[in-house]
Amino acid sequence: MLCSCGSTLPDAYDQAGLAAEDMMDHSEDGFKAPGFASALCVPESDTDLNTDGVNAAAFGLFDTTNGTVVSQGAIFDKVYPASTTKVLTCLLALELGDLDSVVTVPQESDIQVSGSSMADLMPGDQLTLRDLLYGLMVPSGNDAAVAIAYHISGSLDDFTALMNERAHMIGATGSHFTNPHGLPEDDHYPTAYDMYLILNEAMKNPEFAQFASQKEYTATVTSADGTVRSVTWTNGNGFLAGNFSLPEGVTLEAGKTGHTNAAGFCLVLSETVGDGDELISVVFNAPTYEDLYNGMRTLIEKGL
Repeated sequence: MLCSCGSTLPDAYDQAGLAAEDMMDHSEDGFKAPGFASALCVPESDTDLNTDGVNAAAFGLFDTTNGTVVSQGAIFDKVYPASTTKVLTCLLALELGDLDSVVTVPQESDIQVSGSSMADLMPGDQLTLRDLLYGLMVPSGNDAAVAIAYHISGSLDDFTALMNERAHMIGATGSHFTNPHGLPEDDHYPTAYDMYLILNEAMKNPEFAQFASQKEYTATVTSADGTVRSVTWTNGNGFLAGNFSLPEGVTLEAGKTGHTNAAGFCLVLSETVGDGDELISVVFNAPTYEDLYNGMRTLIEKGL
């Protein structure tokens, strides 16, 4: 069943039977997945562990240095991910795109959904893929996500096919993606464990963290009429914004927030602790903004 702060939806995508063949080399598509299972955090069971103080439908803390799962709660349940989806969108753009290429924002980026997070881009705008990725990760622009999908693949369907292929290649076979931004759809879901796998893979890309850790960014955008304007974006991550503090000795390396009514409040983070150990923490479907950040802090403290 799919978690969404108390409500459930029927499973919409059966991935039973996915096995080693799903992890095969796809280098002709620009991918290569060598030994995805090496050095991964593998839970000993699906039993919840160290759950006190975390008010969320699903969560996990993964010590990627030592290959251990420190805390876990419902990590194999399907959840609405909201904009944490964009970790995978960003990774694909970095792997398949040219950061200096110029992207024209398509008409399809004009998303008319109440509460949709946007980068204030207009159809016909032009900006580099580099700037567009900041528009994806800093203000969490759904319009930027659609523009990236069309730029990389020519259509949303083709891009989401790449998303699912890439997720399966790293072992995230409990997930299915139907859009590049995370607005809720019945058959758009990861698990908390799969989101750990996806962020872990993204952190291997040397350019990912710069887009996923920026507090503020100003982009140069050329409008369809040729006028040039500057657009400044700020990050809604409560730790980056200074609304909440990480435990002493913990450094945030990268992260992505997410929120919709269906998903509740979501956050995925990569962090390092004072002794150099690397952690990935995932919280899905917290009922409030405060529950999200207090729960994430509690989760990280368990890793110290």
